Amino acid sequence: MKKFLYTTLFTFLISSTIMAQKLDKMQWFNEPLEWEILNPTTFIMHAPAKTDYWRITHYGFTVDDAPFYYTTYGGEFETKVKITGDYKTTFDQMGLMLRIDHKNWIKAGVEFVDGKFNVSTVVTHNTSDWSVVELDKGPEFIWIKAVRRLDAVEVFYSLDDREYKMIRTCYLEDNCPVQVGIMAASPDGDGFKAIFEHFEVKQLPDLRRLEWAKKQK
Repeated sequence: MKKFLYTTLFTFLISSTIMAQKLDKMQWFNEPLEWEILNPTTFIMHAPAKTDYWRITHYGFTVDDAPFYYTTYGGEFETKVKITGDYKTTFDQMGLMLRIDHKNWIKAGVEFVDGKFNVSTVVTHNTSDWSVVELDKGPEFIWIKAVRRLDAVEVFYSLDDREYKMIRTCYLEDNCPVQVGIMAASPDGDGFKAIFEHFEVKQLPDLRRLEWAKKQK
């Protein structure tokens, strides 16, 4: 019986990894005026002017008004997306977002600062922090990936969707649902065109449940 339980659970967890997210099954937080699902793998939005996500640190203000197109996942997962932006103004930004509520969220992607491309991660637990990796030259596009494992999220970037470099490991509350999706913002500018391709979320085998199942053998 124990062997049966373990085999059944293991098969269920592994099979869940093949599920990917469909763009037309997602929902909006701060829906922009202009957006389009171009085809099953391509999503376009115009990031509205004077929008952003930030809480308190350094600037003393809180903003929570940029477009975020998301779905909700529990447990452990991997999400990634290819992003291409027509960046114009300092702080124009786009990428992935993982959000529990307005005080607990992560955004990761490209942030355009003083004419340079930065791979950027903002982690917020009541107050925001910001870390960047400056790229030598501005690529036409970039891939961003985030992996949630237990109470941690690892953030990666890639120029080819094959070789990924990790840029951040950070805390995110464990054992609760997370809104996962794509965002774009133009805090100081008049907005810009943001293209997202091949967005996906894949459920990962739950490490704790696998360990529990092994003990039942």
